[in-house]
Amino acid sequence: MELAENIIQKRPEGLSSPSKKKQRKYQHTLTKQTGAKCTIFPTKHIGICNSGLVNGLSEEVVYEHFSKYGKIEQILMLPGKSCCFVSFDDIKCSTKAFNNINGVLNIAQYLKPVFLSFVENIPESLIEANLKHDSDPPNGLIILENFITDSEERAFLALNDFNRLGSSLKHRQVKHYGYEFKYDINNVDLNCPLEEKIPKECDILWERLRIAYPQLIFVEPDQLTVNCYKPGQGIPSHVDTHSAFEDPIFILSLGSAIVMDFKNDNGDHHSLLIPQKSFVIMSGESRYAYTHGITPRKLDILQTKAGLTVFHRAIRVSFTFRKVRNGKCCCKFHSKCDSYLRTHEKSYTAFGQLAERVEETHVHKVYENIAQHFSETRHKPWPNVVDFIKSFETGSLLVDVGCGNGKYMNCGQNIFQIGLDTSISLLNVCREKQYQVLLGNCLRIPLLDNVADGAISIAVIHHLSTEERRFSAIRELLRILKAGGRVLVYVWAKEQKHRNEKSSYLKQDRKNRRCEENEAVSNEKLTLVDGVEIPIHTNRTQFKHQDVLVPWKLKKNSGKSLNTGTDESQTFLRYYHVFKEGELENMCAQFNSKLLHSYYDQGNWCVILEKK
Repeated sequence: MELAENIIQKRPEGLSSPSKKKQRKYQHTLTKQTGAKCTIFPTKHIGICNSGLVNGLSEEVVYEHFSKYGKIEQILMLPGKSCCFVSFDDIKCSTKAFNNINGVLNIAQYLKPVFLSFVENIPESLIEANLKHDSDPPNGLIILENFITDSEERAFLALNDFNRLGSSLKHRQVKHYGYEFKYDINNVDLNCPLEEKIPKECDILWERLRIAYPQLIFVEPDQLTVNCYKPGQGIPSHVDTHSAFEDPIFILSLGSAIVMDFKNDNGDHHSLLIPQKSFVIMSGESRYAYTHGITPRKLDILQTKAGLTVFHRAIRVSFTFRKVRNGKCCCKFHSKCDSYLRTHEKSYTAFGQLAERVEETHVHKVYENIAQHFSETRHKPWPNVVDFIKSFETGSLLVDVGCGNGKYMNCGQNIFQIGLDTSISLLNVCREKQYQVLLGNCLRIPLLDNVADGAISIAVIHHLSTEERRFSAIRELLRILKAGGRVLVYVWAKEQKHRNEKSSYLKQDRKNRRCEENEAVSNEKLTLVDGVEIPIHTNRTQFKHQDVLVPWKLKKNSGKSLNTGTDESQTFLRYYHVFKEGELENMCAQFNSKLLHSYYDQGNWCVILEKK
């Protein structure tokens, strides 16, 4: 990363009074979020008080800038937090880093300076939680190290010349043998085998595998995908399509070690080193229930009990061997199984004419009924949304699409804000506060093209019941932006446990903290028309489906229902499409925009886009 003027400023003579005030504020936040005790006396441990994973700060950036001042023992990034920690092997190094970086290095969100604090110690509970997801591999994953010799590695690498052969994807080069894997449909075409079969040079792997792991039952693969990754390239998290390939899947890694991330629906996260010349077996749960992916970066950092290990990436080539499946998958991991989902889950989203009726009944009318109660429980702005709003210059125009009760309408300083919502009752709340609001729909924003400097869409798009309508909502947000304008989008995540930490949504139910993740889940469904059913979600539990109805209980004394005029408790069902990891990013990639930042924030997937 270049140390340009927008990254490093000239070192001031100590912090100014406003900066000291900010530092104290952020130190308080760090203590509140982590329990770490700040101190004015130098220690080996430094807290980065105002930037962390949730703000887009990465281990790679922290290591790049802090390692200049001495040997780093530990970098502790905390899921869902706006702070993190760096530990040096001696106090001299940490003091030097503190004096050169505090209030000066612009690596916080929106290129703002980071504010630091020495801390007495890093709480042991945070260290243990961080190590947990880097320990044992998921069930069914086997890594056989040094599976081939140096000369065999050279022979495998010589099979493909990526300067001449192979198609290019966004993050890597790729070549197929046996069958082409079609990325547009995430499957193979059994009727169109390729002339080039798996090279004979690969045959040595199967006899060696039978000797090294005799208990493994497998059929020799007939499909091979070769990927070439340059430093800084990766592959998004994904599950190899169940109906396309059998179990197991094999990966031979050549040229460089890499860290691969494995994640499941329960939020379990394993960051595992895949060594050079290793052979990976993905079977059972690791093949069917876990996504696997490689984060695009130029170095990998692994934190173990032994300390910090840094791997600088070189060009890596992977050989992924698979056996093409004939027929449906019959696995027990239904949430990731395309065969099961096609035959067992009757998604009403295919019924285009039904979409508006569903949203009118289970979104618009519900909010009219619960407006008073909803407004009473939605008053505290989310910090990262506030930071986004405050990043705009004086005189900017910001549009809040789906403004609700207007809790973000007063967060900006010296900017113009306009709110938009479909609920008249919620707009009346905004008008009582003298906010400038419009009645309208996120699919047809009543504003001209290219008029806004910024926009936010917080917890709105997940109420749209078809992919086409969700796509249209993002297109509308970009339409009203000027070139260079930015939009922040929040949607509810299917993964309410991320990197082994529960979201605030799950934590709100104390009973669920003591029960298993899969307990107390409702099997109830609501039948709409034409026999289409939508599952009714059990509040404060993990989502088991993407298209769900979530109950809102309007208790007595929460305001009279507009439908009944009574004070009796009522339950309303709101429609949600909860987003899987990567789904929002993939949708945004189809637009003429730049993805500035994507992150997970307390049970939500979030993106910041810039209009080109």
